[in-house]
Amino acid sequence: MRTPNPSSVAPIRVALVGYGLAGSAFHAPLIATTSGMQLDLIVTRDAARRVAALRDHSGVQIVDSADVLWRSASDFDLVVLATPNRTHAPLTQAALAAGLSVVVDKPFAPTAEEARALVDDARARKLMLTVYQNRRWDGDFRTVRRLQADGALGTIFRFESRFERWRPVPKVGWRERADPAEAGGILYDLGSHLIDQAMLLLGDVISVYAQLDRRRPDVQVEDDAFVALTHRSGARSHLWMSAVAAQPGPRFQVLGDKAGYVKLGLDVQEDALRRGERPGGADWGEEPRERWGLLGAGDELRAVPTECGAYQAFYEGVVRCLRDGAPPPVDPSDAVRGLEIIAAARHSAAEGATIRIS
Repeated sequence: MRTPNPSSVAPIRVALVGYGLAGSAFHAPLIATTSGMQLDLIVTRDAARRVAALRDHSGVQIVDSADVLWRSASDFDLVVLATPNRTHAPLTQAALAAGLSVVVDKPFAPTAEEARALVDDARARKLMLTVYQNRRWDGDFRTVRRLQADGALGTIFRFESRFERWRPVPKVGWRERADPAEAGGILYDLGSHLIDQAMLLLGDVISVYAQLDRRRPDVQVEDDAFVALTHRSGARSHLWMSAVAAQPGPRFQVLGDKAGYVKLGLDVQEDALRRGERPGGADWGEEPRERWGLLGAGDELRAVPTECGAYQAFYEGVVRCLRDGAPPPVDPSDAVRGLEIIAAARHSAAEGATIRIS
């Protein structure tokens, strides 16, 4: 792994491509508040976003094309791609060819084959490549992992996970387009998170069953989905994702042979970032007591504190990787496997059958 800065003091110079919701809320604030990083350049051609970027990050350079970035690649150490899904693979390829390490937003690429080729390219060039699976650092999921590590649940045999919204009127944009190159639909959008969490918790997957539906009038891609995974261990994950959930179910119901854990509501960090808040305070990612989940069995239940959410840990991991040679915060091979599972889910829904995967 190449170390971009020979000095441990010099900041990692970051170029951010894209300043929509992902770039402005989920990446730029974390980069700007991570010790050892410096946001130097933002690529966006949208006039309103250029104004917003300069307001949010005074002194940053704004350019309207990634080609400008590639021509000055030696001025940077890291490229962060917060762009439409169809651009993830070609922009990652261009960044690696320019000699730059890369953070790419999920989904990594439209297909596992494209993603695997990028992993191989990064490895050959000795450059860091990682995928922004920020939901690994949701407070509620961190709580599930803590309970698993502590043995409070016993052996987990079923993991139920939901990411459901109420959006009866579809938004206009590339996420709603049917062209496979767009990687649109709720399976790529939310399923990428839920599948990644399930694999991180329970290990590799050997079979997939899925139901994908289009519930709203005139939509081109699925907006309501269920995916069932069988893990190599024998545990099962049941994953729901929807844009038409008038009443959402529990965010998590995790069942083990000693106890279960049920948690309502989504992690608080997304709303905080959308409000313009940034990590750094003592209460960042802290969930109010009334939203804590319940742990126990039968009638013996108790509320357990939700771990603080920690999206900032992703970019802290990037710094350790680039400076110290630590593993990247998310192994891109995990994201390749997630894309294989998404492909199997689409196959399953089309055939109405369970698909075994190697």
